Amino acid sequence: MNADQPYIRWFSELGNADVALVGGKNASLGEMYRELTAKGVRVPNGFAVTAAAYRYVLDQADAWSALHAALDGLDVADIDDLARRARMARDIVYGAGLPPDLIDAISSAYARLRSEYGDQMTVAVRSSATAEDLPTASFAGQHETYLNISGEASLLDAVRRCFASLFKDRAISYRVENGFDHFKVFLSVGVMKMVRSDLASSGVIFSLDTESGFRDVVFITGAYGLGENVVQGTVDPDEFYVFKPTLRQGRRTVLRRALGGKKIRMVYADAEGGDSTRNVPTPMEDQRRFCLSDDEVLALADAAVVIEDHYSARAGHPTPMDIEWARDGIDGLLYMVQARPETVASQKSLTSYDEYRLDQKGEVRARGRAVGARVASGLARVITDVAQLNQFQAGEILVADATMPDWGTVMKIAAAVVTNRGGRTCHAAIVARELGIPAVVGCDNATESIRTGDEVTVSCAEGDAGRVYAGRIAFQKTTTDLSSLPRPGTHLMVNIGNPDVAFKTSLLPNDGVGLARMEFIVAEHIKAHPMALAHPERVTDPATRAAIDDLARLCARPADYFVRQLSEGVGTIAAAFYPKPVIVRMSDFKTNEYATLLGGAGFEPREENPMLGFRGAARYTHPAYADGFALECLAMRRVRQEMGLTNVKLMIPFCRRVAEAEQVLAAMAGHGLQRGVDGLEIYVMCEIPNNVIQIDAFARLFDGFSIGSNDLTQLVLGVDRDSDIVAFDFDERDPGVLELIRQAVEGGRRIGRHVGICGQAPSDYPEVAEYLVRLGIDSISLNPDTIIQATRLVLDVEQRLGRPPRGDAPANEENST
Repeated sequence: MNADQPYIRWFSELGNADVALVGGKNASLGEMYRELTAKGVRVPNGFAVTAAAYRYVLDQADAWSALHAALDGLDVADIDDLARRARMARDIVYGAGLPPDLIDAISSAYARLRSEYGDQMTVAVRSSATAEDLPTASFAGQHETYLNISGEASLLDAVRRCFASLFKDRAISYRVENGFDHFKVFLSVGVMKMVRSDLASSGVIFSLDTESGFRDVVFITGAYGLGENVVQGTVDPDEFYVFKPTLRQGRRTVLRRALGGKKIRMVYADAEGGDSTRNVPTPMEDQRRFCLSDDEVLALADAAVVIEDHYSARAGHPTPMDIEWARDGIDGLLYMVQARPETVASQKSLTSYDEYRLDQKGEVRARGRAVGARVASGLARVITDVAQLNQFQAGEILVADATMPDWGTVMKIAAAVVTNRGGRTCHAAIVARELGIPAVVGCDNATESIRTGDEVTVSCAEGDAGRVYAGRIAFQKTTTDLSSLPRPGTHLMVNIGNPDVAFKTSLLPNDGVGLARMEFIVAEHIKAHPMALAHPERVTDPATRAAIDDLARLCARPADYFVRQLSEGVGTIAAAFYPKPVIVRMSDFKTNEYATLLGGAGFEPREENPMLGFRGAARYTHPAYADGFALECLAMRRVRQEMGLTNVKLMIPFCRRVAEAEQVLAAMAGHGLQRGVDGLEIYVMCEIPNNVIQIDAFARLFDGFSIGSNDLTQLVLGVDRDSDIVAFDFDERDPGVLELIRQAVEGGRRIGRHVGICGQAPSDYPEVAEYLVRLGIDSISLNPDTIIQATRLVLDVEQRLGRPPRGDAPANEENST
């Protein structure tokens, strides 16, 4: 054995500089074990069989010429020939065997590891290529891993199988596609204590949002059993977000969570040992609860932040990470079992913004989770067996139960991917992001509702929900270079209610959120009436009561469910735009809208004209809703105090009278939301003529005004905006409406209060936006799909008025269909 090229290296001897010796995976494990265990990152100990050992094996067997004969001249597009040659190459490597001195070295290291953890320890045997886990090419899933290996003979055989896996079909294709020479990439094998997640849970962590590239969150997925199900997408995992800036400040709360199906769990086929696995049904009780406690989620987030900070410091630039974790069912501890630079979302340009918009909608064939934000149309091909892969044609839509690493050659020629199973960190999602194609995963029934030959359109441009429409639907793509878009002097904010699109929307040029609509979160993410959750004992219908209990089954009380869901929805929006201001409007449902929520009919009166009835501020202190408003306040207090998102400002809608405002503010103070305490600012909607007429009186109570042009127009013109019969008379551009807007803007300036507008008018009518700029309004809040166009308009108006922008240079835009 050459002392200069040892065949065994312990993790404690390795670091990131040793990729050429032990591959990216082992180098990273060594880096974490050596540098980060003292900082609280738990990594199982182990050793690497080096790449030098791999070369030594092939040298001793004189196998290089045979490998060249097997691979030279290969065309990876010929799938059948690829499979034949790859099998030949694997046979050559496996057949080379292990020289006696290498066997002795591996056996000695194995004995030492067993002395550390005990004779009952099993090991994970993992491939680690020397061109793996690089910043621009992950090689994720290309080579083999063998788990739960027990005994020397089994270990030695697993090492040989790992060496041979360098020539798996998928690995060969990946190297060709990424320009790597087969004979300059070598394989190391990691041998580490097996973390028995088959008895507990496991998953994946990303230190950024994988869809938008937003970098201030830790995104954690997890399910019961071995992590292969999460990685391959055969299970819908639980998802969690933790906000890094406030975590660093000591605010230890989960930002957001989503319960996955987790219908199956992967365990070992033989409880006595062996690496063969099987999937078994997850007990319903476990499916219906999260696989991680909040404390465990935060512990994983802590580790992810430590790992990212360390790798970023070593690289000299921010380095988002892709990390695998596992919880040991024997000792109950959380371990980091792999870490590598994230290579897809982190490579996105944050200065180029792509928007896709469908020209119309159609029949929905399947729904699932959207991966990316693109749209693609084409002929569907349903793959139910791997033998059908050779039928796949370039440009088709791949529809399958789930995808596997061996399918990489087909996926790279697909226009889009649709799967029955999987979450946003499954194999299909990861590969789709890397290839830049849309994917809809976790559809349940896509292979049944879509048939081979169907024309379909896959849309991931409608938020978190992905849809597969029947037929080819035309769409528009707009690309904007944000780096060259100046910022106007007038603050331009966004209107938003959907937390699912908050991270992506925050990448638009903006000055914060002028209107965060609480109603959307209540309707879409809570789905139950606040009073029904505050007082489930008043719900008389057994089915409704059962549904409420089911919604809140993971909380101590139904009321706690409302507070958690609302605070996490608002918190996600606030985190996305942090530290910019986020103005959250307290609920403004009308009675007819509230009545449609679960349990709502029993708490809402029937009104002839709900638009002018029991809504907004009038509800907050009324006995019929006061307890519901208390839950809203508790949720907002949690966002600001527990989550630490103090950029949230609150806003009261449809406040008719000054006395009413005083009552509402007193109620809020009683619920821990006192204006001025901890910097809390409270605004009022300026949408009733009385708000304008008595602007000085309202200004004594509130920190700012936001003009609601929809309701202001309704009340100035006397038009019920819900009535189709008189809709032709509803026009925000009416001179009377514009005059009241002028009075509000000038009144606010006179008394030193912020005045913005969050109504629909400036989004719909450029002339209204121009009018507001000329008035000198402080801020205009717009729908996200109009903010870039509005930015150009405002810049043009300000230029004509002689007002300097906050930046320079025009934006570049490109349109395509």
